[in-house]
Amino acid sequence: MLLFPQIFWEMQHALAHSVAIFCFTSVLLLALVEVEKRRSAVAYAFLGLATAAAMLSKYNIIIFLAALFLASLSVRETREAIFDRRFLISVAVAILACLPTLYWSLTHLDDLLSHQGGLGVAKGGSIAKTALLGIRRLANAIVNFAGLPVAIFAVAYGLATRKQTEPPQPVRWPEKLLWRAIVLGLVVMVTVVLAAGITQFRDRWMLPIFILLPAALAMRFDAMGQRGRKTQATIVFVGALLAVLVLPLSWYMHLHGGDSRGGVVRMDYRSLYEQINADGPVKTVVSSWFWVGNLRLVDADLIALDDETPDFARSIREPAVLVLTDDRESSSDVFEELARAGYAMDTVHRTVEVPQALGFPPRKVTITKLHKKIAP
Repeated sequence: MLLFPQIFWEMQHALAHSVAIFCFTSVLLLALVEVEKRRSAVAYAFLGLATAAAMLSKYNIIIFLAALFLASLSVRETREAIFDRRFLISVAVAILACLPTLYWSLTHLDDLLSHQGGLGVAKGGSIAKTALLGIRRLANAIVNFAGLPVAIFAVAYGLATRKQTEPPQPVRWPEKLLWRAIVLGLVVMVTVVLAAGITQFRDRWMLPIFILLPAALAMRFDAMGQRGRKTQATIVFVGALLAVLVLPLSWYMHLHGGDSRGGVVRMDYRSLYEQINADGPVKTVVSSWFWVGNLRLVDADLIALDDETPDFARSIREPAVLVLTDDRESSSDVFEELARAGYAMDTVHRTVEVPQALGFPPRKVTITKLHKKIAP
């Protein structure tokens, strides 16, 4: 796993949902194995709870669940467990656990669908161009996610099989399940891309599919006997070495940033907080993206909002201010949210300079008071 950037390195970005996906998909696999071994009501209830936890970690996990379910139907051992009547316990537990979130989603459809613009639906123009663009970007995301480890494993596998003296063990059902789930996950992903016209992908969105790849590769090398296990130990060493070498670069990028967003790590938030409250206490701080939440490290009671916050309008408590940094992040979305919430910006804007760490020059931040519009 040390070779997978989006599993080991990118989780340092505090992407809570990525960590949750990694955790709960692993728990779900454990629950599925327990069901195959024990077939008890408790095991089926645990499977349902693990499924719900995985579902709630991030909605695109549905692709993983669909792939795992289809793969389970194709393997005799797990197919028998699914056709057992006690599987209804798993379904019932999963539905009950997801019911509050499902109810909220149905009653807040605008918030639920607010991120669909990031999928780049139908951005290619014609149907054919959109499909080609979507497949190309999906392939690029797959290569970025799994290209490095797959290349290293392929070389190691070739060397191991060339010098192998003992025949490999037959493929056992857990390994068969994982490989089929990966293939079916890719099939489901391609189907969704073509059907919905999706053209935008981020590497970490591949996590629900390729979370199985490290375990599947490890099982394949284990099946090769002593030679495979020695090769696997070499791969682990290479992965650990690369991860250690990359960490300083990762820290450097976090502090210096590949774009203007890196500056949020260096800002003195206590100084910014004091300047925001210079004209009196402020209860709500609004900005164009989530960096503003760092102010809660200074004041845990402060309400920090951006344009993607659910219940945006109902969450604002006055006095409220809009805080914008001198970065390239567009502010148009937060302006629209404020207008829908019935708030207007003061005509007077105050620009302050916020100290930064590591000797960087002060960051310019614009602070604007927000007022509730008076109905005519």
